[in-house]
Amino acid sequence: MTTRIAITDDHRLVLEGIHAMLDGLDGIKVVGTYKDAKETIKKIGADKPDVLLLDINLPDINGIDLTKRLLKKNTNLKILALTNFDETSFVRRILKNGAHGYILKNTSKKELLEAIKKVLAGEQFLQAAIQNKLLNRALGKETRDTMAPKLTRREHEVLIAISEELTTQEIADKLYISPKTVESHRMNLMTKFGAKNSIGIIKHAIENDLLKLGK
Repeated sequence: MTTRIAITDDHRLVLEGIHAMLDGLDGIKVVGTYKDAKETIKKIGADKPDVLLLDINLPDINGIDLTKRLLKKNTNLKILALTNFDETSFVRRILKNGAHGYILKNTSKKELLEAIKKVLAGEQFLQAAIQNKLLNRALGKETRDTMAPKLTRREHEVLIAISEELTTQEIADKLYISPKTVESHRMNLMTKFGAKNSIGIIKHAIENDLLKLGK
């Protein structure tokens, strides 16, 4: 029986690399590659993958929210987060939204195939490093630095602008980016902080001392 795989990632090299790694292996067929959430939503129903390898940091809808949306219409789909982000807040939220596993992009082909096999069998798969982080958090062993999610330079710039009470358009003008890109960064900040709105973003940023310029 052939396992049908789809991949969502906004980096072409990643898409092509995973496609080349998996396609043609015994029992594996890559049936779709998608560059963003919009394309995933549009095409996944027709492609009918058994497993979706899903990046979290997408340019339109983040993978955490996309997971919940996809599983509402594709109840048999298995979603395996494949990402560079190892923050426990991401892991907990995407699992809560129905994802079946979480694995980092530094994984080996052997481990990726094991993860696919596990989620297809109805089991949850968490990479060992992710399991250790979750355990340390549960035992209260995480340090302040590991508990505060890492921000990209642009995310920090948007965070500072939000703290200055700038509107989306004003932030876009200040940083020379589109309003859509601003909203994408705002969404990523809410996801990383577990916040529901801009007030929650600022509250978390203050608590974790993230509002210093040049941080």
